[in-house]
Amino acid sequence: MRFKHFMTAALMAGIAYGAGMVDAVAQDAPTRLVGGFDVGPGGFPNNVNPLLATTGYMALTLAYEPLVIYDEKIEKVIGRLADSFEIAPDGLTYTFKLSPEAKWHDGEAFTSKDVAFTLDLARNNASGSVYVARLATITDVATPDDHTVVLTLSQPNSSLLDTLTKLMMLPEHKLASIPADTLARNEYWITEPVGTGAFRFKQYTPNQFIEYEAFADYRRGKPKIDQLVNRYFKTPAAAVAALKAGEIAVSYVEADDVTNFQSDDAFRVIEGKSQVVNYLGFNFAAKIWDDQRVRAAVMYALDRKTIVAQLYGGKATVANCGYTAERLVPSDLEAYDYNPDKARELLKEAGWDQINGAKPISVLTYYNNDQSNNVVAAMQAMLAQVGINIAPRVADMAGYNAVIYAKPIDPSQFQLVYAGLTNGPNPGNLNIGLNGAQIPPNGSNYTRVDIPAVSEAFNAGLKQTTAEGMDKSY
Repeated sequence: MRFKHFMTAALMAGIAYGAGMVDAVAQDAPTRLVGGFDVGPGGFPNNVNPLLATTGYMALTLAYEPLVIYDEKIEKVIGRLADSFEIAPDGLTYTFKLSPEAKWHDGEAFTSKDVAFTLDLARNNASGSVYVARLATITDVATPDDHTVVLTLSQPNSSLLDTLTKLMMLPEHKLASIPADTLARNEYWITEPVGTGAFRFKQYTPNQFIEYEAFADYRRGKPKIDQLVNRYFKTPAAAVAALKAGEIAVSYVEADDVTNFQSDDAFRVIEGKSQVVNYLGFNFAAKIWDDQRVRAAVMYALDRKTIVAQLYGGKATVANCGYTAERLVPSDLEAYDYNPDKARELLKEAGWDQINGAKPISVLTYYNNDQSNNVVAAMQAMLAQVGINIAPRVADMAGYNAVIYAKPIDPSQFQLVYAGLTNGPNPGNLNIGLNGAQIPPNGSNYTRVDIPAVSEAFNAGLKQTTAEGMDKSY
């Protein structure tokens, strides 16, 4: 899916993508549903290990479940495997009461031991978990009985519940005997994975499809669909072709495909905000972006309103902040409206000719569809007009991650990135990508942003214990 876009003068630039990616659904879906639920280079898991799932994550939520989830409005956190939860007034203790009816797909009962096991694994760097930094404030996991879990924190963490909506629980009885440092790519994830969700894994062929079947003993009732197949398509165009050919019944489509489906009675188009930010991210390790005037010049050089109108067909909005919730974005925030003359002036003041000049600047992206390619080409032309020469390079998701997390890092390989960023619902989501403490290997700040004032602001927001305090801080 496509997200929104942002770039502040200090950090990035972008476009907020609203209803640009939509579901096109063939009518009268049967009890066996075949679809392209995760389209594009970031849309399919390398295996079904949810601790690693930065791509294709949503597909795994059919079989796995977290302790808590967001409600249908994506506003309030409610129980899932936990029937209820309480947070102490000081924000240092979280108590979860687990569903006594939850069970694993192999029939074993789901208990507090599974929660403790999952949290221990998720906080262990050896497991390859993407959650280590986000769970670092947890100092103790207590299990007073089979259906109670108590978390103790070293300091308040206003993003913890949000993180727990993403952390899928894993079976202690299946995985405890596997060493953490071999778990990431263990054959278990191909041969016998089990979860607690409404669907169980039936067959998994990497980079092709995952087939699920309804879990008859699911505590919330058996799903109405007996079988569900998630096929993988590298591009939206391939998914659209399969949808039109009747090979699949549902898929994400891009804004420029919507009109064709809306005029065809055989399909129903469901539009909605993607909650994603597409952004240009400055790699601070590259050093050419050290001067704030250079970063601001990039902003002024991009005519984002024209990109939205002409390339997204109006199905996006310009975003001037990484988090676009109106209640948190100051009304007087600098908008960096298109001003190429201002961009040239700032570059001259900063001494751009000495910093980099006309030398090519590598832009790494995993987006490789027509719409994204057109957006990147437009940005390339706009930046060239002010003397910034970018050279886009596309990689698949595995290749992208290999470059950005390389040890040692080679900044010349990605002086900029063009990528997607989750836009909420908790603003603390931005912390893992912009806080200096989250620079790899500690976290996911792979553009190595290290601005003390920004890190301190995130730290203050994370320590809030009330919604009001968090909103005020952010």
